[in-house]
Amino acid sequence: MVPPHDNEHAGTRARVLVAEKISQEGLDLLRQAADVDERKGLSPDELAAIVGGYEALIVRSETKVTSELLMKATKIKVVARAGVGVDNVDVDTATKLGIIVVNSPSGNIRAAAEHTIALLMATARHVPDACSSLKVGKWERSRFVGVEVKGKTIGIIGLGKGKTLTTFMRPKGCR
Repeated sequence: MVPPHDNEHAGTRARVLVAEKISQEGLDLLRQAADVDERKGLSPDELAAIVGGYEALIVRSETKVTSELLMKATKIKVVARAGVGVDNVDVDTATKLGIIVVNSPSGNIRAAAEHTIALLMATARHVPDACSSLKVGKWERSRFVGVEVKGKTIGIIGLGKGKTLTTFMRPKGCR
């Protein structure tokens, strides 16, 4: 009889451990091809105790995928970092063990652009200063009017991924 999670036999599905929150859409896609276990909030010791039963591990930035953890991940073939960097993954050890490390470098481009817009608008309208003023009981409305962004020129460093920002700012009348 074939063990239920032995993916070396035809027709079996890989076991994937998702150690941190990822989008529901991502989970739904994974579940079409693999057996997915969501186990968020595990301590390093708890993760080390179970990681050996999985073929893939998905993390974000909180989980540290150390050399020690990888040594216990005897079935792992892929460590996926749901985000840009892999600084929380011991890539050298993974490579030596034949484990592929992947990330999603374009996964947060839209979120980064939206955050940039939020900071830009807050700065243009003096929101941080107005908030501080309100917290000490002042109402200085005329002091914090700010400026409209319409008609302003926005400087963007890096027009690769930064190009997403232009798609948001042009409809607001920015150059």
